[in-house]
Amino acid sequence: MGAYYPRLLMNVVEALEQIRKDAAPLARAFEDAGHSLYAVGGSVRDALLGVTRTGEDYEIDFTTDARPDDIAHLMGPLCGTLWEQGRSFGTLGGIVKDGQYKAEITTFRSEEYVDHSRKPTVSFGDSLEVDLSRRDFTINAMALDVINGALHDPFGGISDLTARRLRMPHDPERLFSDDPLRMMRAARFAARFHLEIDPLIISAATTLADRLAIVSAERIQGELNLLMVTEVPSEGLQFIVDTGLAQHFLPELPGLALEQDPIHHHKDVLAHTLAVVDKASPQLVLRLAALFHDVGKPRTRQFTPNGVTFHHHEVVGARMTRKRMEALKYSQDLTDDVSTLVDLHLRFHTYKMGWSDSAVRRYVRDAGHLLDELNELTRCDCTTRNARKAATLAKRMDELERRIEELRAAEDMSKMRPVLDGNDVMTILSVAPGRVIGEALGFLMEIRLNEGEIDRDDATERLLAWWKDHSAS
Repeated sequence: MGAYYPRLLMNVVEALEQIRKDAAPLARAFEDAGHSLYAVGGSVRDALLGVTRTGEDYEIDFTTDARPDDIAHLMGPLCGTLWEQGRSFGTLGGIVKDGQYKAEITTFRSEEYVDHSRKPTVSFGDSLEVDLSRRDFTINAMALDVINGALHDPFGGISDLTARRLRMPHDPERLFSDDPLRMMRAARFAARFHLEIDPLIISAATTLADRLAIVSAERIQGELNLLMVTEVPSEGLQFIVDTGLAQHFLPELPGLALEQDPIHHHKDVLAHTLAVVDKASPQLVLRLAALFHDVGKPRTRQFTPNGVTFHHHEVVGARMTRKRMEALKYSQDLTDDVSTLVDLHLRFHTYKMGWSDSAVRRYVRDAGHLLDELNELTRCDCTTRNARKAATLAKRMDELERRIEELRAAEDMSKMRPVLDGNDVMTILSVAPGRVIGEALGFLMEIRLNEGEIDRDDATERLLAWWKDHSAS
């Protein structure tokens, strides 16, 4: 197997040399023990792309002919505590003290999924090329020998990077069959690096889409998350829809490709959703809210003499979002946040009727810590090509945000609650804990929303008056 040096990219040579410099202590230890050591995968690919990794993002993956016990023996003195969760798969990790980067070292191997198993079988080997051939894409199947500096590129990864294309080292059907999650990774890498996907990959993913069923929800969620925070997620999302992959873990997405009605000419909801996702900032909660914000439309679509309607699709969509995110094993907090944004994403549109200060306070209260995300989602949801309509919507949102800032200047909007708490209510009314405490706090909250902040004396006086009327009734 030959070595290749990118003579036309001198800055790349410098970047690769930085990897060698950082890996030098490990390289010396492995060389002295008679073993090989190669940097592989993302660190090499990113160096060729001129991407610099720093801080917590700096991680180098290595591969070697050494077996796990030997890797542990050689890494231990240089890393201290080792991560051994992947030892059965030939992988050990740690933070290299001299360089402060994360290192994962894996024995040359091959792996495949058998029948309907969710876990791959692993075989250790002695060939770098065989190890590279099992990797997902040619752009990840390059290896830098950190001992002698040779760059190995047996499958043309550099030329594929240059041509902006996504190919696989071997038959895609075989590689997808070995690890079906690679089909999701194809979507992510295409979106992340703006690569044209090889037709063989598209064909294989379409054929093997149902094999995604053997992959755990947690692994699928992880890949979806990485895809959602790329610069242009739609490039990968369109792939998972077109190949049928989405049908096996996110059927709501292809479900947005509603049949267009030739009479009413309503908007293509899938195309609109992808546009909203791309417009949103690359924050996971916001991008997921953009992805799910219209999932309730297919279930609520109605044709009327005045056009197509989707009444209450935000309410239906919030329920659907929660159910899907729970199936994908998202955390409760993230599920709550995304569902809330979906539920509230139409709230702003009533602002065209004019909002009182009370309505603005309720908007802020309901959005809570998601206020900025809700406002951005609302702006992104405007994908109309009608310049006048877009300008009108933007102007209204500008006005609403000014109203919010004006109220913030006049009162504490971060604590949207009454000046009196439950203990105060029990003391003032001389009552024990019970339903009446919640009713009293609800009464005080309505004053807070309608009138803004009032002082304790005023709140106490009005609470006593309320209690008198309440007792009398």
